[in-house]
Amino acid sequence: MIKAIVFDLGGVLIDLDIERCKKAFREDLGYSDIDEILDACHQKGFYSDLEEGKISEDEFRSLILAQSRPDAGAEDVDRAMWALLTGVEPYKIGLLRELAGRYDLYLLSNNNSISMCRCREIFSDAGLPMDEAFKALFISYQMKMLKPSPAIYGSMIASLGLRPEEILFIDDSEANVKAASKAGINTLPYVPGTDLAAAIHRSLSALGDSGEQDADGFSGCLLADGKNHGDLGRC
Repeated sequence: MIKAIVFDLGGVLIDLDIERCKKAFREDLGYSDIDEILDACHQKGFYSDLEEGKISEDEFRSLILAQSRPDAGAEDVDRAMWALLTGVEPYKIGLLRELAGRYDLYLLSNNNSISMCRCREIFSDAGLPMDEAFKALFISYQMKMLKPSPAIYGSMIASLGLRPEEILFIDDSEANVKAASKAGINTLPYVPGTDLAAAIHRSLSALGDSGEQDADGFSGCLLADGKNHGDLGRC
């Protein structure tokens, strides 16, 4: 029986725009080496060091500004990083509210303090602060480890106090999903832009945890975007 659902953040809950972010670094900062530290799959170099907690946000900003226009400042670095984050679809906020009635919800994200500031704003602006949506946040820069390291999944499992088979983990990275599966966790590889609610319902049904035993449970509800997302959610 699934007791906890663990979400990746960027690409699953918050939509990303890699090209918009790169454009901001190049045009707003004059930083031309963004491809060396950021691509469509993952962060690299000292960007990865930031997300692993190896360097501070001030050290990261200094490294960027050392190769940017003289008039660029720390605020410009932050805004360029925030350009990666485009928002959260309203139906996903409704989905989280519905799932919270049946499962404990958590985040496991490769992330950094600069971006997390904006992620929290996005959730608050959408009407569901992160600390209300999730029982705990497992964030790479605080844990000093990155997905898909086996250690990060082991640490999360230990913190949850659950058996791996009681957890459903959702991520848009094939490497992260494979690593979680090796740790014994149930996984859902999510394709950005597709219906997350329908994907979760299919996964839970396949795991024999569709909620059919609860007459008040999943019953073809309309979520926050006004669309019917299958059986997932309470009306």
